Amino acid sequence: MKAVVRTNFSFPKQKSLYVGKVRDVYNIDDKYMAMVVSDRISAFDVVLPKGIPYKGQVLNQIAAQFLDATADIVPNWKLATPDPMVTVGLKCEGFKVEMIVRGYLAGSAWREYKAGARTLCGVPLPNGMIENQKFPTPIVTPTTKADEGHDENISREEIIRTGLVSQEDYDQLEKYALALFQRGTEMAAAKGLILVDTKYEFGKRDGKIYLIDEIHTPDSSRYFYAEGYEERQAKGERQRQLSKEFVREWLMENGFQGKEGQQVPEMTDEIVNSITDRYIELYEHITGTKFQKAEACTDVEARIEKNVTAYLESLS
Repeated sequence: MKAVVRTNFSFPKQKSLYVGKVRDVYNIDDKYMAMVVSDRISAFDVVLPKGIPYKGQVLNQIAAQFLDATADIVPNWKLATPDPMVTVGLKCEGFKVEMIVRGYLAGSAWREYKAGARTLCGVPLPNGMIENQKFPTPIVTPTTKADEGHDENISREEIIRTGLVSQEDYDQLEKYALALFQRGTEMAAAKGLILVDTKYEFGKRDGKIYLIDEIHTPDSSRYFYAEGYEERQAKGERQRQLSKEFVREWLMENGFQGKEGQQVPEMTDEIVNSITDRYIELYEHITGTKFQKAEACTDVEARIEKNVTAYLESLS
């Protein structure tokens, strides 16, 4: 199975194409979005030079399952998944912020804390915490939604003051984000996992807020194995993770953190295959179901185009 790293389809009533770090998003008649989840992989806001076979399918199918499982909390954009790598849904006007919810002090939050920070996005942090420690209650640490380059941390107060989001909408986004995190935490616990942190994106359509993009995937979320968590914390050991963090760690071990002048280390076939295996492992742990690889075919792009075109024609 070859990796799908770029697409350039011409779907019925297509108006435009937006190419993100991982997703190619097709605007269909200003009414719908066909989101192709490619096999591209990014870390430190850099798209790495090789794609990861089946990664797009893994992310698309995890997100679809969690969108369905949380539709009672907040309406979402998803209409259908006509291809293993594609979701088609409602076109919404995205808010210019991402809602990051953190249940534990990990990742970039820990790196800032270790460097001396005691507030994050305007949220005060307790003294004396250690890496991967649970917060008393989950915190919301939003970021700006950058079209290019790095997303930047921002406080609730600054979001409202600058008019990025109205106070009424922001309050609703925060309520939705915390409720989604609670549901994700419960679903993870049922699989022997801890949902550590995650991001949510929202949009508006006809004055109504929708959850958009992916949700609770290993690209947007960090998971720990629940078994042994307390023992590892007590011993100061690293937690066993289910997330994309292993890719970041491999890059850092090889001298790359996305900084100017740094080179991405060579992505050998062995490395690429090991990342595919980890993504499949993530899928099976997070969903509790066996991963069924999409039928291997010589032209994956042709399969996608056929499946999506047939679905879009059924909408008209």
